[in-house]
Amino acid sequence: MTRRSPFRVPVAMAVASAALLTLSGCMTVHGEREMLPAVSKDEAAKAVQQFVDGFNASNSKLDPKVNPSYETESLLTVDQALTKAAHAVSPQGNPAFPPLKLSDPHFTVPKQAGWPKVFLADAVSNRNNARWFLVFTRDSVGAKWKASYLSSLTGDEVPQFKTDQDGFAEAVPADAEDSGLKVAPGKLGEAYASYLNTGAGDAFAQGPHTDRWRALRAKQGRQPGVRIQYEDQASPFAPVALRTKDGGALVFFSTYYHQQKTVAEGSRISIGPELKGIMDGPAKPSDRMTFTTLSQQVVKVPAANAAGRISILHRLEAKTSAKSL
Repeated sequence: MTRRSPFRVPVAMAVASAALLTLSGCMTVHGEREMLPAVSKDEAAKAVQQFVDGFNASNSKLDPKVNPSYETESLLTVDQALTKAAHAVSPQGNPAFPPLKLSDPHFTVPKQAGWPKVFLADAVSNRNNARWFLVFTRDSVGAKWKASYLSSLTGDEVPQFKTDQDGFAEAVPADAEDSGLKVAPGKLGEAYASYLNTGAGDAFAQGPHTDRWRALRAKQGRQPGVRIQYEDQASPFAPVALRTKDGGALVFFSTYYHQQKTVAEGSRISIGPELKGIMDGPAKPSDRMTFTTLSQQVVKVPAANAAGRISILHRLEAKTSAKSL
């Protein structure tokens, strides 16, 4: 992976915060008005370790009350739903869960004024030796850094970020009137949902999460004895965007999609133990059910005056609710 700034220096994960140097300057004075680095290196390393500790505790105990201690917003919604589903299958927990380990962490930190503040961490996961990319956010100086997005990317997928002379990145505000991008970060959820609903428009590049996903939905939605209807919508969770050297941006955002599944008369939809953990209402046998899924995406958005389309690099999803009709 290309190293993109002096701030992206590898650090050891074990007891990382004790071995790191804090960035020069005060991190809290007038942070609501002045453009300051969002986080110091020791704080960033501590946030990553807190995520690892929370992730391992949540997945071994299968206790959804653990998730809010280290996750927030979109990622909390996804992982808490997964924890609830797993708990329904194994209410005693999963003591044999192999602990997550993250190594060779790097940090991409923007200068920001006001709140919330964000930064991006990436590290090698022992799950598949790919780099996990974690967006961290917090709403005040006294708040705890929590992860709001998670993606897995290969080195050739990660763009070079635009940085200033001190090595700090540039965050693109979600509501920027002139983002300089093909689609502003705050409009990506609506644009993606609209494309998935209708197939219209040419903003998104072809791939497994665009035209091929629509084709798969159409095929699965009309199987013998089964009909599945889809509807996509933007989520209320704020996107996070970092400017790239080419004028574009790497953007993390999320959307919901809803499914209504109907089976032939006389049939019933099977409700497995994992669905019982996220049921909205009683898990009664029925020939119709609805499902809601939250999907996280990380995309490369070209600059407004550049050629090319929005490329979806990775998508993470989880069913968040199910209901028998």
